[in-house]
Amino acid sequence: MKQVKITYNDSVVRQFIWASLFFGLVGMLVGVLIAAQLADPRASFGLSWLSFGRIRPLHTNAVIFAFVGNMLFAGIYYSTQRLLKARLASDFLSSLHFWGWQAIIVAAALTLPLGITQSKEYAELEWPIDLAVVAIWVVFGINFFWTLAKRREKHLYVAIWFYISTIITIAVLYVVNNLAIPVSWTKSYSVFAGVQDALVQWWYGHNAVAFFLTTPILGIMYYFIPKAAERPVYSYRLSMIHFWSLIFLYIWAGPHHLLNSALPDWTQSMGMLFSVMLWAPSWGGMINGLLTLRGAWNKLRTDPVLKFFIAAVTFYGMSTLEGPLLSIKSISALAHYTDWVVGHVHSGALGWNGFMAAGMFYWLVPRLYSRELYSKAAADFHFWIATFGIVLYVMAMWVGGITQSLMWRAMTPEGSLLYPNFVETLVAIRPMYWMRLVGGSLYLFGFVLMIWNLLMTMSLGKATDTTVTVLETFPEAAPRSNLIFSPNDHRFLEGRPLLFTGLVTLAILAGGIAELIPTILSETQAVDGKWPIRPYTALELHGRDIYVREGCYNCHSQMIRPFQDEEMRYGAHAKLTDFIFDHPFQWGSKRTGPDLQRVGKKYPNIWHFYHMQDPRAISPGSNMPSYDWLSEQKVDFSLSPIQMNAMKHVGVPYSEAEVLNAEISAQSDAKALANALQEEGASLDYDAEMIALIAYLQSLGTR
Repeated sequence: MKQVKITYNDSVVRQFIWASLFFGLVGMLVGVLIAAQLADPRASFGLSWLSFGRIRPLHTNAVIFAFVGNMLFAGIYYSTQRLLKARLASDFLSSLHFWGWQAIIVAAALTLPLGITQSKEYAELEWPIDLAVVAIWVVFGINFFWTLAKRREKHLYVAIWFYISTIITIAVLYVVNNLAIPVSWTKSYSVFAGVQDALVQWWYGHNAVAFFLTTPILGIMYYFIPKAAERPVYSYRLSMIHFWSLIFLYIWAGPHHLLNSALPDWTQSMGMLFSVMLWAPSWGGMINGLLTLRGAWNKLRTDPVLKFFIAAVTFYGMSTLEGPLLSIKSISALAHYTDWVVGHVHSGALGWNGFMAAGMFYWLVPRLYSRELYSKAAADFHFWIATFGIVLYVMAMWVGGITQSLMWRAMTPEGSLLYPNFVETLVAIRPMYWMRLVGGSLYLFGFVLMIWNLLMTMSLGKATDTTVTVLETFPEAAPRSNLIFSPNDHRFLEGRPLLFTGLVTLAILAGGIAELIPTILSETQAVDGKWPIRPYTALELHGRDIYVREGCYNCHSQMIRPFQDEEMRYGAHAKLTDFIFDHPFQWGSKRTGPDLQRVGKKYPNIWHFYHMQDPRAISPGSNMPSYDWLSEQKVDFSLSPIQMNAMKHVGVPYSEAEVLNAEISAQSDAKALANALQEEGASLDYDAEMIALIAYLQSLGTR
């Protein structure tokens, strides 16, 4: 059989590695900054574009899509070429993928601090950037599947299975969750409202974690751990069970982010059930990864690469045990909206993703530059300082989160709230925020040390693209077995990537269809021409857009759960009909400040004015930044008809007259509110953004 020489496209792998390191550094620096802001609000320096609400999404997007995204593309492109014995199908598409992805990251870095956001967690980018993401993802998919078609290896190794599931699922998730009606180049409204929008968002949000931060990293695990350990994967059969059960179960688990909320109970229960079931396949993958290292324990003592890999897989196991635990309704009631969940997320992001990235980089860079790692001692020190940093961080968040929840629930013997002032909780956990800052800074120091080590390795080596000799064509597939679920049956499937991809698509669509379609189709209708609540006025809609822009949802929830302490503190628990005109929903996922669902009319207008000017003058101990710039920035009332018309197109029952008169109506309401504030002692121009924001806050729970 004829042999051919192939030179792999390793230049694009090197590009993605260095982009991952650069943006990882940026994302972690922003993470340290927002950790400092939680400990001391003066760390925002009074700048609107550095406020916590605006740069927290910058941190999450930089770490997820810039750091981990570039890392996984590097790992996928490196391993895919070698597993398929084929150079990437198109150098042009590879280059377009790289530069297009970096352009998207830069666009995110510019727009998010400016408050240009959809306010959906992990999907904050506005619609023009969303279109670019879809286009570049298609480029990635074409390049991958074209390479698959040109392969010289008949059977698809397990890593390729996970890559296929990632490409297909992320495409489906991203498109559905980002369906929106544009208002301008920088603003859009989700086509879904309230409960529907919440379900769609967390169907995406949970499975973005599943299929962007987990499945491709598992594929990388299945390739790089055997390579580093010089051992075969422990169990091929366990790999099959791990893969198919994981991708089928994961897609159902999104509703566990919305337990004890206004989401229909059947959806909550289904999300909880599948989340608990996820523990088994997740640990199947962990066991397969750890047992692959059997026989390599001596090498583990001296090789920093294996140390990072084994710690990463261990953190994966911890996170995938904690995740199902937090998905049980009673435990979610304790943990949700607290820093416990923040600790859980970071044990996965810093431990699982971050350590897999470090192990892969330490293994890859010496091979891509044809020399040994510059300093194994520095890599070892990186491992220990980063591990200590993670442990410190997660412990601080566990202690802080449980403290928060217990203080919120605490009652006096007479049956009243023991800590009625929300800020008392914040003061109690402030030492944990400082501990978190120290832990995150230690992890960042280790990351900087790795960048130095890899740069020294690169500078002393020479960039080299691997050339190999392979057979021009692959041998025929193995015959099918008559045994049900035989490995040979799966080998037959592995030789037919189109069929394999089709089955993956069916597996991931099942859960989405079963959960989303019934909820999306169930609409709240007017009874005898009357809706349960009224839509937002033109001025309130402007205020809501400002609330979204400033990222208030990052610290405040709008979802009162059916618990005694929450109803005593905030008012009647939330109902499905409370949110039917919310495009997008604003339930939030963390309470650094109190819930705002029924805050309307709880305080006078002047209270909100002074609270936004100087939060600590009203609530001593608060870590909310000052929003005094809202007194100077002006509302563009000419946008009122455009905003209301867009809302009308997504189902809000505004009349034609309300749309046509929106600008006049908004100005009239703003002038009335400005006059009322002046009577209370505060002088504000009627078109100040703070006027609109106060109008929105006073509408919450009063419509």
